[in-house]
Amino acid sequence: MIKKEFEILSSIGLHARPAALFVQTANKFESEITVIKDQSEINGKSIMGIMALAVSKGEKITIIVDGKDEKQAMDALEELLTKRFAQM
Repeated sequence: MIKKEFEILSSIGLHARPAALFVQTANKFESEITVIKDQSEINGKSIMGIMALAVSKGEKITIIVDGKDEKQAMDALEELLTKRFAQM
């Protein structure tokens, strides 16, 4: 299991397009992916769950990845959150 905290850098937060990209990336892996914001814990492979979190720029989320490809999954999600979303 890998657990990391991220600050959302995208100017539009984790809504609509960024949420869709996050879920598409998460679904490439077999590992279970959980996203936590405040007291809410959702399946990171669920577009409705990610959208329901309503994560805005500057807010922090915690991602937990557990499974046989957890390292690759966390690396891909980290790159998405820290590099690609920063440009949005």
